[in-house]
Amino acid sequence: MKIAVIGTGYVGLVSGTCFADSGNYVTCVDIDEQKVEQLRDGEVPIYEPGLEAIFSRGIREGRLTFTTKMKKAVKEADIVFLCLPTPPGGDGQADLSAVMKVAGQLGSLLEDYTVIVNKSTVPVGTGDRVHEAVADNADEQLFDVVSNPEFLREGAAVDDFMYPERVVIGTESERAAEIMTTLYEPFVRSGNPIIVMDRRSSELTKYAANAMLATKITFMNEIANICERVGANVDNVRRGVGTDSRIGKRFLFAGIGYGGSCFPKDVQAIHYTAGQNGYDFKILDSVMKVNEAQKVSIVDKMEKYYGTDDFEGKTFGMWGLSFKPETDDIREAPALYIAEELVKRGAKLIGYDPEAIGTFRQATSQAVLDKMEFVHDQQDALEDIDALIICTEWNEFRRPTVDRFQDHMKQPVIFDGRNLYDLDRARKAGITYISVGRPAVNVPELKAKAAE
Repeated sequence: MKIAVIGTGYVGLVSGTCFADSGNYVTCVDIDEQKVEQLRDGEVPIYEPGLEAIFSRGIREGRLTFTTKMKKAVKEADIVFLCLPTPPGGDGQADLSAVMKVAGQLGSLLEDYTVIVNKSTVPVGTGDRVHEAVADNADEQLFDVVSNPEFLREGAAVDDFMYPERVVIGTESERAAEIMTTLYEPFVRSGNPIIVMDRRSSELTKYAANAMLATKITFMNEIANICERVGANVDNVRRGVGTDSRIGKRFLFAGIGYGGSCFPKDVQAIHYTAGQNGYDFKILDSVMKVNEAQKVSIVDKMEKYYGTDDFEGKTFGMWGLSFKPETDDIREAPALYIAEELVKRGAKLIGYDPEAIGTFRQATSQAVLDKMEFVHDQQDALEDIDALIICTEWNEFRRPTVDRFQDHMKQPVIFDGRNLYDLDRARKAGITYISVGRPAVNVPELKAKAAE
């Protein structure tokens, strides 16, 4: 098929590249001329495992092209995917200005029947609004508007797209459903379902999925906070709970909260939608409040350990800046909030991340940049520091030579926001180790009560 993808952000670039790799002819459209030139030159502007190889193949074989000219791309397309940003406003409402602007332009560009697909995560009812905007300048026989939410995990997006657990298609049009099913059939040969439903249910499905996962993460963080108060170990609780098939093992790891572009934005958006329709979504109220506190809970542990909120003269290392491993995305990353809080308290910081140093620099405040050094080797972030803070569970952090922390740090003190290390191993290595929802290890006697 011939496909136009409007928007070359994370979702648009991954989707367009994967569609091209499955034999379709894809034209990606963006208004940013510099970015389009970069893409034409074969440069991938985001870090995503596996993307660069199929991106290069698509360009080399002529199935993946880039342009700033939407008119030509849309006129030649069988399907037009809208992959445009929908950032949250101050009240949590998704900003649809980019989606509606493009929708208003599409109608006059249609010559033959075209399926217009909302791939962006949009509030319930957006498909109706897009349909009306297109219909202002086009015969309704020339198009159908479909909802096709993405379920891509950053760090595993290529695999998620190529081997989806399910594909959701929202439309009341049999013609559009058949075209979309044909498009996605090569990706579900293993038998995973293509689920066709009405458009509004499809729009809500994406929000419901992300809100459920965010709730599951947050619930386990609440359990971890109880564990710290009663002397239990959240790892044991997780194993006991996760083996229940009704609950499952995934998204039960305690830590310093969720971040990224999807969970925070989508939880806010569905909460806003509920309020606009007269419903008080109490569970999501709690999810958002708990997650905000969890992001900086590690700072509270540091204050209790040191017995002060004044960190003047102390230097802390930070391992991990991205919100999760295998991405350079730092949107809503706990590391951003932790760095701000520590700098307010007078600390100096040394930060390391395999991929996200550049994006972290762009996103953080000048106050943090003035007191933070960035290094390109994880070992360098340990040199002569008072304590190490682990914010992201990159694989390279999971098995360091823990008995050699003493060789580099002033004191072998670790505040682990991702529970990477075995407690017994840390104890034997003589490391003071404070994690989430687990007993503190080797905390000096005078500070043990406060650290707990």
